Amino acid sequence: MMKLIKRLFVLAVLASLMLAGGLAWYGNQPLRIEPLPKTFNVMPGTHLRSLSVMLEREGVIGNAPVFWLLGRVLGKGAALKAGVYTLDKPLTPLALYGMIERGEVSQAVVQFIEGWNWREVRAALAAQPLLKHESAGMSDAELLQAIGAEESHPEGLLFPDTYSFAPHSSDLNVLRHAYRMQREKLMAAWETRAPGLPYRTPYDALIMASIIEKETGAASERPQIAGVFINRLRLGMRLQTDPTVIYGLGERFDGRLRRVDLQTDTPYNTYTRDGLPPTPIAMPSEAAIQAALNPATTDALYFVSRNDGTHVFSSNLDAHNRAVNRYQR
Repeated sequence: MMKLIKRLFVLAVLASLMLAGGLAWYGNQPLRIEPLPKTFNVMPGTHLRSLSVMLEREGVIGNAPVFWLLGRVLGKGAALKAGVYTLDKPLTPLALYGMIERGEVSQAVVQFIEGWNWREVRAALAAQPLLKHESAGMSDAELLQAIGAEESHPEGLLFPDTYSFAPHSSDLNVLRHAYRMQREKLMAAWETRAPGLPYRTPYDALIMASIIEKETGAASERPQIAGVFINRLRLGMRLQTDPTVIYGLGERFDGRLRRVDLQTDTPYNTYTRDGLPPTPIAMPSEAAIQAALNPATTDALYFVSRNDGTHVFSSNLDAHNRAVNRYQR
């Protein structure tokens, strides 16, 4: 028995040495990259396995599993820098990993996520070391003027997307682009809006879109949620939507919404105030904007979460209370 264990141990050691030798050889062999130059994009949040698959698909490497194994053995997974990379000469897998670790990008990226608020946008900009942070010392009013925005409040004015930029570009350029994109999306949707909506301006629709964005768990429900809010506005009912209350609490919100919060008046508390809040409460997606301007036709006036991302919609208070009792108590 001991002889068998020793033999297995020796075999394991030999296999490990062969694997290490094979990976060392592979890591130092020039990759056959054709044609050159070759450009590829590492998205924010890319993992080692998805990087390997993408590089094989783009023709940068020939064997994704081996490239992944090399990176796994060397502990490269936590050091991947997002951005657009351009290869203008052959290099080895080890050199390629080094390039991505160091962030030697031809274009860097910053990502704005739908549903983010303005604080999260500014944090994302501040966390991108390849940007020139010209907005860092600006007030919101100064920043809005610098990007050519007509509005007086920055919330919701940017289009959520992934933005590429040349290293050391001004963050104001990114913000200008995101502002123009959101304005174009909003105005295009405004031109094709459903008739008879209770909005005075496109900005009202943007406010509604931001509420829809924060209320929606299942994307398919956006138009129906929009329909509920439109019905309530038409009837003069308060919107009574929790995300607006949470936004009004700001940094005081600790993750728990209490009854006293719903009863405490702020400009954003749609339980205590009629109509829309004064500004958007988040960065709405194009889908949320479309839903706000082309809502579903429904008689529903209420909805409550099933706790799985979807909602139960009701046309009267009794049915709504039954749904609340079933799913929330």
